Amino acid sequence: MSTSAPSGRSPFDQRDYRNALGSFATGVTVVTTLDDGGRRYAMTVNSFAAVSLSPPLVLWSVSRESPSARAFLTATHFAINVLAVGQIALSRHFARSSEDKFAGIPILAGVAGLPLIADAAAVFQCRTEAIHPGGDHEVILGRVERYEYSDREPLVFCRGRYERGVNIEIAADRDADLAAAWGGLA
Repeated sequence: MSTSAPSGRSPFDQRDYRNALGSFATGVTVVTTLDDGGRRYAMTVNSFAAVSLSPPLVLWSVSRESPSARAFLTATHFAINVLAVGQIALSRHFARSSEDKFAGIPILAGVAGLPLIADAAAVFQCRTEAIHPGGDHEVILGRVERYEYSDREPLVFCRGRYERGVNIEIAADRDADLAAAWGGLA
């Protein structure tokens, strides 16, 4: 196991820290918005989290160095598109810089004209509630105005790889049933 301490006494290895953070599996999202002129922006993000049920709040963070940061930081609305298994190409596409990231991508129109990713596992359309500094990022808090979801399996990212989620509760229950049938312990 690799360990590093974030203290003044020992060096803090940012690459190793990033590797450690990668041990936390996340969903894969594409966050979209529009600027004042109607230009569409999007980026692949895994820093999405639920904050509150009442009021319905979510958050995500954007690097201050991102070419799209200004658009997201000044936008009144944004959408979190939770990608589904089978949408890895979309994740990679929106992670790269491009003049028009939406060229050839099927999209739907959402609240305030937000571009929404077709066939996403879930979509949260949000009004920007607050923005807070967070180191080299800005944390954007959004109030969910609309949402929708499907039974499509969400795309997962862990340790630098795309993965599928496995329902280990069902597997554990099956293993326990088998063990009980054979007189053993699960």
